[in-house]
Amino acid sequence: MGKFKTIATNKKARHEYFIEDTYEAGIVLTGTEIKSIRLGKVNIKESFAKIEQGEVILYGMHISPYEQGNRYNVDPTRERKLLLNRQEIRKLIGLTKEKGLTLVPLSLYINEDGRAKIQLGVARGKKLYDKREDIAKRDADRKMEQAHKKWNKQGN
Repeated sequence: MGKFKTIATNKKARHEYFIEDTYEAGIVLTGTEIKSIRLGKVNIKESFAKIEQGEVILYGMHISPYEQGNRYNVDPTRERKLLLNRQEIRKLIGLTKEKGLTLVPLSLYINEDGRAKIQLGVARGKKLYDKREDIAKRDADRKMEQAHKKWNKQGN
């Protein structure tokens, strides 16, 4: 994938969903939006994507207005078109319609060409017991790691 600078991540997505597959998509932006993104003034926590009329549209991504943008600034939460190739869109249509999966942005980054890209996850929602199971596993792993460190410090 090359060098890139991560601007925003959606940590909540991996907690709320099982990520089945990921895709890289470009985003259609205005000039002031890309400037705000480069400054890191973006939030993708509450965003999601839908497929409408053969196009992938991103909803809920908040890009703060650019300070020097004045009249060129646009609505911070407007819907934005994502750029994927036709085969990928067809595959996503099948996954979201037939299997009932959701499209969730995982991270937003700037690639080596200076273009903003979004990593889109094809996700299946977790049930409450799945989330509890993940938390319990993480806690158990942490306790085992602490016990291992303590045991090593005692010189065994």
